[in-house]
Order: sequence, then C-alpha cells, then structure tokens
Amino acid sequence: MKINIIVSVVSLILVVGVVIANIVINHKGNNSSTNPNVKANYSRVEKICQSAEQKDLCVQTLSTVNEASDPKEYVAAIVKATTESVNKAFNMSDKLSVEHGEKDQGIKIALDHCKDMLQFALDSLQLSTDLVGGKDIKQVHDQSADFSNWLTAVISHQQTCLDAFDNDKHDEKAVKELLNNENLDHVGKITGVALDLVADLTNILQEFGLQLELKPSSRRLLGAEEVDGEGLPTWLSASDRKLLAKVRMNKNAPMTTVMVAKDGSGQFRTIMEAIDAYPKGLQGRYVIHVKAGVYPEFIIVPKNAVNILMYGDGALNTVITGHKNKHLDGIDIMNGATFANEAYGFIAKGITFENTAGPEGHQAVALRNQGDMSAFFDCHIVGYQDTLWAQANRQFYRNCEISGTIDFIFGTSATMIQDSKIIVRKPNISMKQVNVITADGTQQRSMNSGIVLQGCEIVPEAELLQVKSEIKSYLGRPWKALARTVIMESNISDIIQPEGWMYHPNNIGFLNTLYYAEYGNTGVGADTKERVKWPGYHPTISTNEAHRFTARQVLQAGPTSKAEDWLRATGVPFTLGFRK
Repeated sequence: MKINIIVSVVSLILVVGVVIANIVINHKGNNSSTNPNVKANYSRVEKICQSAEQKDLCVQTLSTVNEASDPKEYVAAIVKATTESVNKAFNMSDKLSVEHGEKDQGIKIALDHCKDMLQFALDSLQLSTDLVGGKDIKQVHDQSADFSNWLTAVISHQQTCLDAFDNDKHDEKAVKELLNNENLDHVGKITGVALDLVADLTNILQEFGLQLELKPSSRRLLGAEEVDGEGLPTWLSASDRKLLAKVRMNKNAPMTTVMVAKDGSGQFRTIMEAIDAYPKGLQGRYVIHVKAGVYPEFIIVPKNAVNILMYGDGALNTVITGHKNKHLDGIDIMNGATFANEAYGFIAKGITFENTAGPEGHQAVALRNQGDMSAFFDCHIVGYQDTLWAQANRQFYRNCEISGTIDFIFGTSATMIQDSKIIVRKPNISMKQVNVITADGTQQRSMNSGIVLQGCEIVPEAELLQVKSEIKSYLGRPWKALARTVIMESNISDIIQPEGWMYHPNNIGFLNTLYYAEYGNTGVGADTKERVKWPGYHPTISTNEAHRFTARQVLQAGPTSKAEDWLRATGVPFTLGFRK
C-alpha cells in the first residue's frame, strides 16, 4: 500500500514538473524581454502613456492592442474601454434600481438620474467613436477640440450621477458608495486617461513619426468690414441672415416657424407645447417666438430638439418662472430647474428664466444647461442659490444679467460669460448665509471645463447694499478638487470681501489643486493685496497666461479648432480675445 502511494506521488510530481516546464517555456517565448515585437509594443505603449495621470491604467488598457503602425488604434482602444466602463456603470445602476428602488423612493430617483446621465455620457462617447472610426488620425487631431469636450462631458455626467444621492441619508449614501466603488470611480479614471491622451496627441503622433503642420491662427475680432448695412454679420447663411433680420430688425415680420402667446394669438399657448411640436428630422433651425407674458412652466428641451432659437419680446417682458426647490419642496435640482436645455445648438434671446423660491428654498435652479455650443443673449437668469447650473459642454452668455446668493453660477462645463451683469442678492441673514458667485466642478487635469467672467460688472442688488456690512460676499469657492475660475477685465464693486475667495472646511485640500486667477479687473473690489494666500490662487497672471482663458481658447478646447465657427453661427456678438 505504501509502495503504491509512493509511486502515485512520484508520478504526480513528474506530471506537475512537465506542466511547469511547459509554462516556463511558453512564458519565456512570450516574455517582453525576449520577444522583440512584444517588447517594442510595450515600449511604445509606455511612451504613449507617459503623460497620463493614471499611467498604470493607461498601460494596462493599451497593452491589449497588438503592435500597431496606426496610432488611431490606440486612441480607438481607449475610447472603447471608456465606453465599456460607462456601459457597466449603466447596467449596475439599472440592477441597483431593481434591488433598492422599490424600497426607497429617494434611491429610485437618484438611480434614475444616474441612468439618464450615463446615457448622455454614452451619447458623447458615440460621437467620440464616430470621430475615431470615420477619420484618419490627422483629422482626429484636427478635431481634438470636440474630442476633448465630449470626454469632459462624460466626467461631468458621471459627477452629476454621484451628486444625485443624498449623503445625509444612510441608505442612499450606501448605494452611492457601492455604485462608485464598483463602476463609477473607474469611469472617471479611464475617461481621465482618454482626456490625457487627447491632450498629448501631438506628441503621440510624433512618436509614430507623424509630423503635423499646425497652421498659425488667422482669427480676428468682429470688425466693421464683417457687418452689412443692417448690422448683421456678412458670413451668416442666407436662411439665418433672413431669420436674424426678422428677429432683430422687424418685430412685426411674419414668424419663420412658430409663436407662443398666452392670449391665443399664436400656434401655442405654452412654451412646452411648442417644443413638443419640434419637427422630426428637421434640418436647420426651429424658431420659437415667445410673446410678452409670464409663463409659469417647467420646461425641458430634450436632446433630440437640436438647433432651437427661442426669443422673447425682451427679458423684462417675456418671463419663464418657477419655484421648485430642495429645502421647502424636497425636489432635487435635476427635477427642479425652471428651464432645462439638453440639446445641441440652443440659442435664447430676450427672455428671463427665474426661480422664485427665495433664499429659504436653498437649491433652486432657474436654468440648467448642458447643451453643447449653446448661447444666451440679452437674457436674465434670476434666482438665489444655484441659479445657473452650467452642467456640461461649451456654453456662451453675453449681455445677460445673472443674479443669486450661494454658488449661483456653478457646474462642470466650459462656460464663458461676457459683458454681463452679475448681481449679488440679499441672502437669508437668520440662516447665516453668505454669498458665493461661482462654484466650478473641474476634477481632472485635462478636462476642458471652468468658469470665466470677462468684461462683467459684479454689483449688489439694492436690498443687499442696505445690509452689506452684515453679509460676506465672495467671488467663488471650489466645488471639486481642480476647480478652475478666472475673473478678467471686469469691474468688481466693494461688495466682495478683501480676501476675495472662500472654501468649505471639508475641501481644504482643494486649495493646493484649484486654479483661481484674476486679470485686468477694476473697481474697489478688484484690489488683490489682501486676497487669500492659497497655492492655487493667482492674484496676478501674465497676458500670455490670461490668453488661455479668452473665448478663443475656452470655447474651442484645443489649438486647432475654431471657436468662432460656432459662435458666429449663433448671431450673438462676441469677443474672441481681450476686450482692451
């Protein structure tokens, strides 16, 4: 019996030895140190990933690509990995909704928001996939502005998903942490890798021996030679010129498309009815004239309703109003915005968007905007806390009035606000509220996001002026770790505290990573001598540094795109560079 056991053990040892030997031999045959192809590919991947913040994740992801002579294959691989990550997060949120949604309405609402946001993220990634799949790598490079914007939007939507949960409720917080740890955290990291690669695309192409000839910029400001006798840009299409001529020069002209009027003199009595009537497969712009009146509506422009031009009879005459809020009504900000735009190419002119919940309502959004290449001109955006949620993508505001108290311009987008009046209001003194104008949500280095105020007036409303000694007002505070905000060529009244900026005690670590700057400002409140001494704050920056935050740069997201192309198409006046 013992002999049989010994023989069996010896046989087993011999078999295992053979298996191990084969494994070792095969391993040596495929080892990057001996296989020149694998070694060369690994070396190339390491070079491609050298600028990525999550370098190990980058190498791990791109190492799955067989050695390629076309750098587009590596770019396609990172986009594919990002899409797969978002899909997993979407499926996970759906699974959690089934498991927990029936038991807790708050969890169900938060997870429903997550699914919406992740679908928007997938839409942005589909645009990225189409770009990489349909163009050669040089064309992808030329369109890197759009590429960067779409990837930034993915992180914005991921962030909105997480922010939908109430951390003060134990069950919601637990589901949020599960979703984040299992999926969403990876979505942020892998998207960050993709952003880093797009930002470094010129160097990556050089690694493949591709030298790109980047033509110098020939951009210019809107000059007299570009305006016709009616004051309209000469480079507009015939149809848009005709439309804008009617909008600007002749209010009595027949409507190109539809009219909304409370008195029944138009095709629709409500704005939402006009939006619901958006023609399927429309080419060109859908124009909605909203006649004078107060419209108590809650409106969402869906993502399929692209290229809407909505204009009123002046911001003092055409008013869209609501009062939904977090504190008094228990309605989260995703469902509470008076007006929400989710569509590409939306333009608004001469309209007020307001939330009348007051300072007691806490979070009460007047306008939520995530539409890429959207513009607001001669509009009033009125509220208290969280008035304007510049949620995602490229956004432009000109000649507007934006008013509020706490974080009343916030979001994670490329937001340029020019020649506008920023009105700081009287908060609730008994609640010990303070005023904070901006709260940017940038959280990764290569994101194309941030808030820029250029050529604006920062002033108090009359009610605040009477009690300004009792209320502290600040230019901004960081919402996320790499918050990015610049105030330039603006007039700042003495309503702003000498220290200028504030922070939340829970976010003290952000003071090292944020980017706040001021440039060329005037007014009593523009004195930077007593400003905060944070590592990330820059009381004065050079002209070259400030140039990074002009519309030409902020709204294009890259060196080869043309910001003026889409700004011109809006018909809204703009300044690409400095005002002075």
